Amino acid sequence: MVSSRGNGRGLPTLRGVEHIGFTVPDIEQATRFFVEVIGCQHVYSLPSIEDASGTWMRDHLNVHPRSVARAIRFFRCGHGSNFEIFQYDAPEQVSTPPRNSDVGGHHLAFYVDDFAAALAHLYAKNVPILGEPTVRTSGPNAGQTWVYFLAPWGMQLELVSFPSGKGYEATTTQRLWQPAKPAD
Repeated sequence: MVSSRGNGRGLPTLRGVEHIGFTVPDIEQATRFFVEVIGCQHVYSLPSIEDASGTWMRDHLNVHPRSVARAIRFFRCGHGSNFEIFQYDAPEQVSTPPRNSDVGGHHLAFYVDDFAAALAHLYAKNVPILGEPTVRTSGPNAGQTWVYFLAPWGMQLELVSFPSGKGYEATTTQRLWQPAKPAD
């Protein structure tokens, strides 16, 4: 296991990313998408969070004090980190998802062993695909195939695969994924 323990840098005892969180406009729609289309597992839910008269929401979550996190759910997709989705009601809420080029822009990438099968699945589910798959043949990402696609609310997502590893792995022992073992 790789950790920052004892190296004098970073967070003491760091083990990795536990979860990421993002806000969706409709938690039921997002749940259906992540479970039925992507294949994630809904792990658990939390009750709503609000502070009707104080500043807890601003002080702890950096949102408007009258914001209400109406619903909170956690998911896991295969062997990756958990992710948390929120549905907020908030004064002055921006409802347009940021683009990757915007400050705070982001995307969530899903690793698959069979890129062609996963892409065909997304097409069959009428998921908007952005452009054609990109295949990297040189550089640190050599061996990787990827394409962006959109969630129903416009969030950017990515499908990615590098079943034989990536180019940078020729010069390091660092690995994100081990190649899948062929079925017997």
